[in-house]
Amino acid sequence: MNCLLLDTATEACSVVLQCQGQVLSRFEICPQQHSQRILPMVDEVLKEGGAVLNQLDFLGFGLGPGSFTGVRIATGILQGLALGSELPVVGISTLAAMAQQAITLYQAQEIYCAIDARMGEVYFAHYSAIEGLATLQGIEQVIPPEVAAELIDSTLLAYGVGTGWAAYPQIIPPQNFTLATDILYPNAEFMLPLAHALFIQGKAQTAEQIQPVYLRDTVTWKKLPGRE
Repeated sequence: MNCLLLDTATEACSVVLQCQGQVLSRFEICPQQHSQRILPMVDEVLKEGGAVLNQLDFLGFGLGPGSFTGVRIATGILQGLALGSELPVVGISTLAAMAQQAITLYQAQEIYCAIDARMGEVYFAHYSAIEGLATLQGIEQVIPPEVAAELIDSTLLAYGVGTGWAAYPQIIPPQNFTLATDILYPNAEFMLPLAHALFIQGKAQTAEQIQPVYLRDTVTWKKLPGRE
């Protein structure tokens, strides 16, 4: 199957095209430049692959969790591409993408994902490798790091991925844990196996149906002294 996937949910921006047996990808760390970089990156891989959107089978995007702005950018861009090409869309968890990268690069079997969510919290999830695919154990959630630490099973030989471990090193288990310091952000290239599985399972949606995942639906701001 031929597809184009993109992600802008974190400080990283990435695109991958799988078409006619070739895989072409772009990955950049470009905070606050996603809206300027994502479409040129899409154009680059399409031109390099000699492909046009309506020749593909489906599109996909990192649906979060991540920054509100980044997740909205990916959702909006993908909806525009899907409406113009009339292609179905699959959404892939950014945490699952990082877990899949650990499975691909390190043959990891148990992966704990923690992205720094600011405000003293992390986006957190536990994934296991089942038939080579990152499979969620429990739920994805946004929680204080000390709560995340309590959810880690220290009897498992596990990998840690994401920016949360560097932000809160006190939650790193003292044993049976390997920190994958090269997997800090989701990369669209490693969403490919997950996207194919979702498409085969009939979980593709129309452009109008796709919904981002923020996890943190409400934000409580501290009031400044003297302000109501």
